[in-house]
Amino acid sequence: MKNFQDKVAVITGGASGLGLEFARLAARLGMKLVLADVQRDALDAACAELAAGGADVLAVPCDVRKAEEVQALADAAMEKFGAVHLLFNNAGVGSGGLIWENTVADWEWVLGVNLWGVIHGVRIFTKLMLACAQRDAAYEGHIVNTASMAGLLNAPAMGVYNVSKHAVVSLAETLYHDLQLVGAPIGTSVLCPYFVPTGINQSHRNRPDDVRMSARPSASQLAAQALTDKAVGSGKVSAAAVADLTFEAIRQGRFYIYSHPQALGGVREQMESIVTQSNPPDPYRDTPQITAMLRKKMEGG
Repeated sequence: MKNFQDKVAVITGGASGLGLEFARLAARLGMKLVLADVQRDALDAACAELAAGGADVLAVPCDVRKAEEVQALADAAMEKFGAVHLLFNNAGVGSGGLIWENTVADWEWVLGVNLWGVIHGVRIFTKLMLACAQRDAAYEGHIVNTASMAGLLNAPAMGVYNVSKHAVVSLAETLYHDLQLVGAPIGTSVLCPYFVPTGINQSHRNRPDDVRMSARPSASQLAAQALTDKAVGSGKVSAAAVADLTFEAIRQGRFYIYSHPQALGGVREQMESIVTQSNPPDPYRDTPQITAMLRKKMEGG
């Protein structure tokens, strides 16, 4: 996909972080926007900002865990603009702690947003976009699924998040092959950011009541939260820079998008351990201070 002018972009998690930066850049490129988010006040503020800059934008409150709300998002986009060309399955939340300490509610919340949100987006919007292509011989489309470097590595005390993002990578790779199989004019990418200051470390602010925490966080959950707060808050690559990288990858039809390619050494080591049947390598081997911090926090330090 190379031409963005007057095309339609749908962005989940569009009210903040990466989603808002995707929207800002898409608006500068002349795209029409459909922003979806579970946080209504932030969604209204984002749309007001974009509209003030001249963008044609539609706000749709949406909990991507729910198939009927993602379907309503697609219906609203089609009713307003008549087509969808660019989809960002971007909504995401985070949760940490020792994997056996995560509750059913933790799993349901994180998998609901990070994985089921992408499943619903792919299931509903791919068929919609294929129908758009049948009506327009010049149609170009693209789907970006936001995963994470945690979809390629497995850091300790991040189990629920790791599982969700590994699944997104698998889903995205399969989508790529399936679109190639049918010769669709729709590209796809998987975005794997590392620590980028997006606010995802505070995603619990929007945790719904039906999956709320029923007990005080464990020592490992507090330790993981402290580590994530520090890592995300001190990230040097901005969300705006990641948006630039992402749109360039869309233009080039490139599948894998990395905010921190220097982290791929760990991915290579991980893949080599699989091939050679070695035990999983320590993802923090080169940064032992992180492991030390986690252990100290878990011990009450």
